Amino acid sequence: MAVDLASLTLEELTDFIKELGEPSYRAKQLFSNFAAGKNLDGMTDIGKNLKEKLRPYAFSSVEVSEKLCDSDGTVKYLFRLSDGNYIETVLMRYKHGNSVCISSQVGCRMGCKFCASTLKGKVRDLTAGEMLMQVAFVNKNDKVSNIVIMGVGEPLDNFDNLVRFLENVNNPAGMNIGQRHISVSTCGLVDKIKELAEKDFQITLSVSLHAPNDVIRDRIMPVNHKYRVAELIDACRYYISLTGRRISFEYTLIKGVNDSPACANELAALLHGMLCHVNLIPVNYVSERGLLPSDRHTVDAFCKRLCAKNINTTVRRTLGGEINASCGQLRHKKEEEKGNGL
Repeated sequence: MAVDLASLTLEELTDFIKELGEPSYRAKQLFSNFAAGKNLDGMTDIGKNLKEKLRPYAFSSVEVSEKLCDSDGTVKYLFRLSDGNYIETVLMRYKHGNSVCISSQVGCRMGCKFCASTLKGKVRDLTAGEMLMQVAFVNKNDKVSNIVIMGVGEPLDNFDNLVRFLENVNNPAGMNIGQRHISVSTCGLVDKIKELAEKDFQITLSVSLHAPNDVIRDRIMPVNHKYRVAELIDACRYYISLTGRRISFEYTLIKGVNDSPACANELAALLHGMLCHVNLIPVNYVSERGLLPSDRHTVDAFCKRLCAKNINTTVRRTLGGEINASCGQLRHKKEEEKGNGL
């Protein structure tokens, strides 16, 4: 993909504008327009001559292919990218404000057994601009207060573009969303967690743990064959020590796999003394995977057991149940239709 102007930092955009023979203030105008999700023709503060100079260059864009609305207010967008690939973005409404869950890659190569995002592997990384445009599109109609980078893809597997996005979306000249209102998810890329820690961003890191030991995690998360549970927890402790930020551990409860009282006890021992929070999530059923969610009694018992051992724990509120809002389900359906010529 050619250089994406919407992915450039304000400093890079300023250098680019100067090379075009334009005054530097034009860069700030462009940067602001990108944050507003505008295409070139929609930029009313940019003159015709500059627009003509910019036309040969690439701009990120997203186009709505499908929009699904749930009665709880959740909205799921299937976006078509300029190269014909599809990604998903979800708007979630809470009392404290609107959160948007964005994708970081087209597909995913991590292979987690409970996730539809990874069924056909990774196609490519998203640019920082493509990540920004997902937020900008939603923000036009529903003011976004929080960003969750937990959609299709493994964000830390697209590290450089992720960092660029975080810097751009936080810039006061652009969308100006505070880092403490941004969460980044990872399945546990230990080297990248350490690298992210050294950036000292004030974001929330969400680690998809999903098992208290290597035996279970090996079964459901191939990444565990490279990075063992002990290594992952050490990296999380390192992240906390450098940033002072609490880590959120995502734990998907799968019936008969990782939801026993013994698993809860082992998880509590593993996380003892850490500045962390555990978010329990009954697994979403994906027909190709066949994994079933734990029943409500088991979920509640697991939560109570962790809380009794002083592990801060909550059960995630389920949103978008009517519209298959879980990661990758709508995109996978669209890709299947394409493959069948529908």
